[in-house]
Amino acid sequence: MENSASDISIIISISLIIFASPLISKFIKIPTVPVEIILGALAVYFTFMSEHAIFELVAEVGFLYLMFLAGLEVDLKRLVNISSSVLKRSLLYLLVIYSLATAGTYYLELSKIFIVILPLISIGLIASLKKEYGNKDWIKLSITVGLIGEIISIIVLTTASAALEFGYVWEFYKTMILFGLFMIFMLIVYKLFHNLIWWYPEIKTYLMPKVDNQEQDIRLSMAIFFLMIAFMIYLKLEVAFGAFLAGTFIITFFEHNKQLPKKLEHFGFGWLVPIFFISVGASFDLRELFSEGLMQTALLIAGAMVLIRVIGASLFVRDLGHQKALLLGLSHSMPLTLLIAVATLAFHNHSITQFYYYAFVLASILEVITVMIAIRGLNHIFVKFNSH
Repeated sequence: MENSASDISIIISISLIIFASPLISKFIKIPTVPVEIILGALAVYFTFMSEHAIFELVAEVGFLYLMFLAGLEVDLKRLVNISSSVLKRSLLYLLVIYSLATAGTYYLELSKIFIVILPLISIGLIASLKKEYGNKDWIKLSITVGLIGEIISIIVLTTASAALEFGYVWEFYKTMILFGLFMIFMLIVYKLFHNLIWWYPEIKTYLMPKVDNQEQDIRLSMAIFFLMIAFMIYLKLEVAFGAFLAGTFIITFFEHNKQLPKKLEHFGFGWLVPIFFISVGASFDLRELFSEGLMQTALLIAGAMVLIRVIGASLFVRDLGHQKALLLGLSHSMPLTLLIAVATLAFHNHSITQFYYYAFVLASILEVITVMIAIRGLNHIFVKFNSH
């Protein structure tokens, strides 16, 4: 009977958080994700929720679906058409932030995982900036640079996952060789499929018909999503990378279905992805907020992540000017999903302590809130200043 009551309490709590989060987000004017994390932490603190195997399983699927949605932002055809000057500056920008992260990690004698975490880039929240400020030049460039950065971040995440799981032994090198061969295989598949649909373009509309009464587009997307996950499990590679590649494959080859990305986003952000963020909040013990040094550590992590991006963004001053280059650097300072993913991975593999896990989760929330407010304020000031 106790288990039944616990199940009911968890279901009701999750339902209420999913429903209320967007309303609270709109009222306090911060993104929905931090609200979901905070409410998840509060639900556990007030014992409305507890650990549950099914809850954790659905949260894991929610995380993989989130990585799938991240892949939907990476159209390989767009990346191929990036100008050489932007590509060079983008790679130099990434080199700068990774170099600064490495130097800071060794100077402060931190865990090597900081080299992976501090430079992470995810463009998920940049989409919300695009909705708010329109398709401005600094946002367009931010998305282009972010696409390259996110691909590198996902590759780094896969490498770090193997290193944390196996250590630097033969099993790790075997995994990385498999990963390299897998990437070559995917490039061959990409080229073959690209040529196939060039000769027979009707294949796309056959697989995803324009008039679709059976939701064939969703069915095909989910089939590719789960097949890629199964493939990665079989090869013992990072499953999240497989989910990411599935999204990339769909957006690259089925671009004729303009509504598909929105349909998949609505499906995910409507219920599956929020459960993952609620579970992240549920793993955070609010009583630890008062533990010595936690808030200072979180602020230092958030500050370091913002600083290295702002320094790196100075490379784009010639393209955008000082003001917009600053906004570009700030826009990359919210890698919420990837930051939590890597922190969770590192904690489960005992690469960081629970203290640092809490610090990273807290830092990710602080980054989103402060950066969103900073961009809004600075954009208003710059617009007002430039109009005079």
